[in-house]
Amino acid sequence: MWWYSAAMIDWTQRANDAAKTVRRFEAPSPRVGLVLGSGLGDVARAIAVAATVETTDIPFFPRSTVAGHAGKLILGEWAGRSIAVLAGRVHGYEGYSAAEAGFTARFLGALGCRALVVTNAAGGLNPSFQPGDLMLIEDHISLPSLAGLSPLVGPAIEGLPRFVDLTDAYSPTLKKIATESARANGISLRHGQYVMVGGPNFETPAEVRFLRSIGGDAVGMSTIPEVIVARQLDLEVVGLSVISNLAAGLPGALLRHDDVLATVERAASSVRCLVEGILNRMPE
Repeated sequence: MWWYSAAMIDWTQRANDAAKTVRRFEAPSPRVGLVLGSGLGDVARAIAVAATVETTDIPFFPRSTVAGHAGKLILGEWAGRSIAVLAGRVHGYEGYSAAEAGFTARFLGALGCRALVVTNAAGGLNPSFQPGDLMLIEDHISLPSLAGLSPLVGPAIEGLPRFVDLTDAYSPTLKKIATESARANGISLRHGQYVMVGGPNFETPAEVRFLRSIGGDAVGMSTIPEVIVARQLDLEVVGLSVISNLAAGLPGALLRHDDVLATVERAASSVRCLVEGILNRMPE
């Protein structure tokens, strides 16, 4: 079973080996990591690029197979910050373990990042949300993790906490900065709880009603493994969701991946502006 074989892997060593390969490029050591979700590749256009690396050239890095995920690592500077941007991620529904899905954060931590900005495309559960809205993730509910599919499953990692406190999974400081940045730039920013499901099928109307009943405002199939690993590494995290569609059963729901990508791509400029504002205000 995958959870047994994945548990035998030394993820720290793999992350260190991957980071060692990337350090051969002449680029500043990043202090901030940014993971771009489906259709958000254009967010990276603001970066003064020092190096671009195909993730297929990075040892142990899982290969993305989903449209809208380019599979590139971009190193450079943005808003005076040295940054590493991953244009694309992997998901459990592609056949990867939770630990592999969380490898992104472990790798960025090994590169030297001390803060992580995660973004995703998400379905709107809250009926007041509209496609194209941006939502600051206040907290999350991870159904895979609750079912035993946490990225931390396996032997304890020496030097890292075994039981990770997720009380402030999303940094209160960075959430405040994101809220202030949105206000300063005239960006309407929703706030809510993100629910992770396994996918790749979209949810049924009955499942959507359930997810709303447990407090979900948006639903997606990614992000949480990265957040959990980042918190194990003591990285500060802030999360942004683009509401790409309304979930099944809500009026006007569109449940095709092409429609999701089109909506997210239209919101990319707002995401870019908000991320730049966060970087400008982020503590050293």
